Amino acid sequence: MEFQARLNEIIKERYRKPLAKCTKAQVYHALLQLTQELSAQRPAPDTGRKLYYFSAEFLIGKLLSNNLLALGIFDQVSALLEKNGFTLAEIEEQEPEPSLGNGGLGRLAACFLDSLAALGLPGDGVGLNYHYGLFHQYLRNNKQEEQPDPWIEEQGWLIPTDVTFPVQFGSQTLNAVMWDIAVPGANTQTANRLHLFDVEKPAAAPTDGIDFDKGDIAHHLTSFLYPDDSDEAGRLLRVYQQYFMVSAGAQLILKELDEKGISPWNLCDHVAIQINDTHPSMVLPELTRLLLERGLSMNDALHQVAHACAYTNHTILAEALEKWPMSYIERVAPQLVPIIREMDRRAKSVFPDPRMVIIDHKDVVHMAHMDIHYTYSTNGVAALHTEILKTSELKPFADVYSYKFNNKTNGVTFRRWLEVCNPRLASLIDDCIGSEWRRDASQLENFATFVRDPKVLSAMLDIKDYNKQQLAKVLKQRQNVEVDPQSIFDIQVKRLHEYKRQQMNALYVIKKYLDIKNGILPTRPITVIFGAKAAPAYVMAKHIIHLILCLRQLIESDPQVRPWLRVVMVENYNVSWAEKLIPACDISEQISLASKEASGTGNMKFMANGAVTLGTMDGANVEIAQLVGRDNIYTFGASSDRVIQMYANHSYHPQEFYNRPWVKEVVDFIVSPTLVALGDETCLRALWNDMKTKDWFMALLDVEEYTAVRNRLLSDYEDRTEWSKKMLINTAKSGFFSSDRTIAQYNHDIWHLD
Repeated sequence: MEFQARLNEIIKERYRKPLAKCTKAQVYHALLQLTQELSAQRPAPDTGRKLYYFSAEFLIGKLLSNNLLALGIFDQVSALLEKNGFTLAEIEEQEPEPSLGNGGLGRLAACFLDSLAALGLPGDGVGLNYHYGLFHQYLRNNKQEEQPDPWIEEQGWLIPTDVTFPVQFGSQTLNAVMWDIAVPGANTQTANRLHLFDVEKPAAAPTDGIDFDKGDIAHHLTSFLYPDDSDEAGRLLRVYQQYFMVSAGAQLILKELDEKGISPWNLCDHVAIQINDTHPSMVLPELTRLLLERGLSMNDALHQVAHACAYTNHTILAEALEKWPMSYIERVAPQLVPIIREMDRRAKSVFPDPRMVIIDHKDVVHMAHMDIHYTYSTNGVAALHTEILKTSELKPFADVYSYKFNNKTNGVTFRRWLEVCNPRLASLIDDCIGSEWRRDASQLENFATFVRDPKVLSAMLDIKDYNKQQLAKVLKQRQNVEVDPQSIFDIQVKRLHEYKRQQMNALYVIKKYLDIKNGILPTRPITVIFGAKAAPAYVMAKHIIHLILCLRQLIESDPQVRPWLRVVMVENYNVSWAEKLIPACDISEQISLASKEASGTGNMKFMANGAVTLGTMDGANVEIAQLVGRDNIYTFGASSDRVIQMYANHSYHPQEFYNRPWVKEVVDFIVSPTLVALGDETCLRALWNDMKTKDWFMALLDVEEYTAVRNRLLSDYEDRTEWSKKMLINTAKSGFFSSDRTIAQYNHDIWHLD
C-alpha cells in the first residue's frame, strides 16, 4: 500500500521511531500530513462553470476520518492503526474541532461542500476564518457560561496561500488573507477548496469570557462567529464581517477569471455564486462595484451579477431576514451606498409595492429583498418551507418572480452521518444490499425488503444497543454522567431557540417527574438528552437552559424518581457530540412550531441512523412522514395553516391553555419552591411569566397532544420487533435526504456547472 509507505516515511522523518512507539498526538499529526499530501495531488474539477458558495458558517467538524474516507483509505488506515495498538477513534480525539459554524446552516454548508466534491463538480466555499467560534459552552451553577473556543494549531488543516486582497472600509483598509482547507471528493480523483479569509494580525483570545473590543476591527474582525449584537458596536461588527467576506470573495472570483483569460463581460457564463442565507448579500453590490471599476456600465454590471448569483432562503422568521440601517453601510462600506440606492431605485421603478422595497422609508436595507430582485433563483429548503415563502412570507415577490422560486429540500452527507459515525449499521446494510448505497444513497430503499427478516431486525436492535452503550461510556468520560443504556434515549439536540421548543420538552419532563412522584411509573426508564447553545444575548433561551439544568439536578437528587427518569445536557454540543448521540438515539425530538422550521437536517441524520421521529408537521418532517408512512413516525400539533392564521388574527391566548388543570400545575412547577431552591428565581420566574402570558411559539398550544403522543410512543417501544421494523424503515427511506441528491438538483436546476 503506497499510503503506508509514505506514512512510515513521515513518521521516520518527524519522530525517528516506528508507528507503534508514537504517541496518539504524533500519529494524528502524521496522518494529517499524509491526508493533506494526498489531497494536494488531486486537481480541482474543471467541467465548465464554477460555483462559489458564500456562507457565514461552515460547520465542518473534525476532518481526519472524513478525509480518509474520501481518499479511499479509511479501512486500511483503521486496520493499520489497530495492528499497531491504536484505534482511529482515539487518534481523532487528538483533533480540535474547527469553530467555523454553529447550527444547521453551517452543517448544511459543510455537507454541500462534501457532496460537490463527491460529484466531481467545481465548487469552492467562501467564508471567514473565525478563531474562537461562537463560544465554548460550559455548564456551571445550572447556567450557560461562554468562553472562547480556539481551534487553530500551528500544524492543522488550514493551508496558507500567498493570496491577499485589500478590503476598503470607511475608515481604514484591511488586507484579507486567504487560508484554504482541502475538500477531496469521495467518488472522484479531484478536490475542491474551502477558502477562509482572515485579518493579517488576529487578536489573541479574550481572557475574560468572550468580551472583547468590538471596535478593534483590524484585529477582532475574525475573532468570533456572530458577535453579540445587543449593542451597536456588535451590530456594526457583523456588517464589517459580512463586507470583508464578500469583498475578498468577489475579488477572488475576478482574479480566477483573469487567470483563465475570461473577460468580466462574460462572468455569468463562467461563474455561479450561491448566497447561503442573507449574511453574504452584499456580494451583489460589491461585485457590481468591482465590475464598474473594470469598465462595465451599470446595466451590464447588474446583468452579469443578476445572472451569476442565486439565493437560498433558510428561514420563515421575519427577524432572521437581515435588515441593516443604511447608516451602518455608510460607515462600513460607503462605496456601496450609491450602488444599493441605484439597485433600489430600479426595483421601485418596476415594482412600487412597499412590501418589495430594498430600502424602506426608514432608510433600512432589506437584504433578502435585494437578493430576490438581483439574483436569478430563490430557493427554499423543504417543500413546506418553500410553499410558505410563496404563499405567505414572500408572496409579493413570488407573484411577480414565480419563475425564480424553487425548492431544494436539504440533505446530509451519508459518508459522515452513517458510514463514519455508525459503521456497524453501515456494515449490516452492506451485508443485506451490497455497498452501492455508499455511492448512491437512493439504493438504501432496497433495505426495506428486509423489514420482515428476523435476523436483520434483531441485528438492528443489537446495533442500537451497542451505540447506546458507547454513548453511555462517552457521557461518563466527558461529563461524569451515568446513564442506563437499557433506558429509552430520547434526544433533542439543536440550537437553543424558542421556536424549536426545548421548553415544551422540559414541560414534559416536569409532567413525568410529577407522575412518578404520584406513583405513576413508566414501563421502562427514560433518559432525556438535550444539547444546545443559546446565543449570548438571547436571554429567554438561557432561561430555558437554566430550567433544564435545574430539572437535571432535581431528578439526580431524588431517589424515588432517578431510577425512572434522567435528564442530561451535553456540554458544548458540536459535531463530535452529534456523531455519538445520533447513532444512539431511540426517539428523535423534532418539535418546532409548525411553519417555523425551514427544514432541519438533524431530523434526517437521526432518521438515517434508525431513530424514530416525534415531531410536528414542520420543515422536512413533512417529507419524512410522506416517505416512511404514518406507522413509522409520531406526529402531533397544530398545522402550519392554523398557526399562520393564529398569528395573522392574533387569536392565540396562552392563558386559555395555561388554565387547563395539569398544564397549570406543570407550568407553575417552574416557580415552585422545590425548583426555585435549586436555581435563580429571577430567571425561572421570567420564563414562567413569559410562558403563561406570551408563549410566542405556542408551546402550550401543543403540549397536551405532545404529551399524549409521546406516551403512546413510549408504550409502542416495548414491542421490540415492531419497533425494529420502524427503525429499519426509517433508515431505508432516508436515502432521499442525501446531500448528493440535493446538490445534483441545485446543479441541474440552478448552477449548470457541467
